[in-house]
Amino acid sequence: MDALTQPFRDEHTPDPADLATMAEALSRSPDYRILRRLVARPSYVPTVGQEVRTGILLDCETTGLDCAKDEIIELGMLKFDYAADGRILGVRDTFSAFNEPSAPISAEVTALTGITNEMVAGRKFDDAAVTAFVESGVITIAHNSGFDRKFAERYWPVFEHKAWGCSMSEIDWRKHGFVGAQLGYLLNGAGFFHQAHRAVDDCHALLEVLASELPATGSTALALLLETARKPTMRIWAEQTAFELKDSLKRRGYRWNDGSDGRPKSWFRDIDETALDDEIAFLRTEIYMQEVEPTVQRLTAFTRFSGRI
Repeated sequence: MDALTQPFRDEHTPDPADLATMAEALSRSPDYRILRRLVARPSYVPTVGQEVRTGILLDCETTGLDCAKDEIIELGMLKFDYAADGRILGVRDTFSAFNEPSAPISAEVTALTGITNEMVAGRKFDDAAVTAFVESGVITIAHNSGFDRKFAERYWPVFEHKAWGCSMSEIDWRKHGFVGAQLGYLLNGAGFFHQAHRAVDDCHALLEVLASELPATGSTALALLLETARKPTMRIWAEQTAFELKDSLKRRGYRWNDGSDGRPKSWFRDIDETALDDEIAFLRTEIYMQEVEPTVQRLTAFTRFSGRI
């Protein structure tokens, strides 16, 4: 091959091997942080006799935020194996599918998701394939399970009987040195960046976030999430409270539910089981000024985030 037929390389373009060497050198310096492009992990097959547990990462793109009327237009899932200590062992499989909604996708949703009407035209979810994909998972994890679980359960009853975890709310990211829980920011903290195009791309990103080690614990983010998800929590409803006490309830961590989802039109808060007595004492002395018995629900990973609760 002569000089005229050799592949052209700009004299200012570094060789990939040189880039890797420079990145490695910079990563050893406390003055620099290196972000590497996220490359999806290849599928693996567990070793015979290896004890593994299987989880499902899930991400839905929808036509809006109202689970009662809006529709899923894209479903992405990633099936992965993990060890008892929360170490991620490998990716089993991925699932990605579009669904044409009953009405055209709005320009606002297209701008947010990148999904056009042309992309979903004629597409429908294979419900049997979705069910088969998730059946072996012992836990389903989304980066906002309060949103994704409600939609998933409406479409596929199999999700009603699965344990769920939320990587956004069930890890105190601020406590571990992050200023927020946005997925892209957490991925940067794990040393990666990605240019998400599909829902399954966000599942690959979430996998690396969960695989990252938290300095304060020495274990993976997944290990902490699983520990939190296994603990029962108590949902306490502060019904019929005076309007002028809303700021006190907000500061305490209560959120408002407008009643449109069939649940009480009321302030509510999810707390650790051990904090229930203190919370009831707060309501009695600071909010109601009398002995009351607020409505309390006990939640587990099988009921938490569900629209049925």
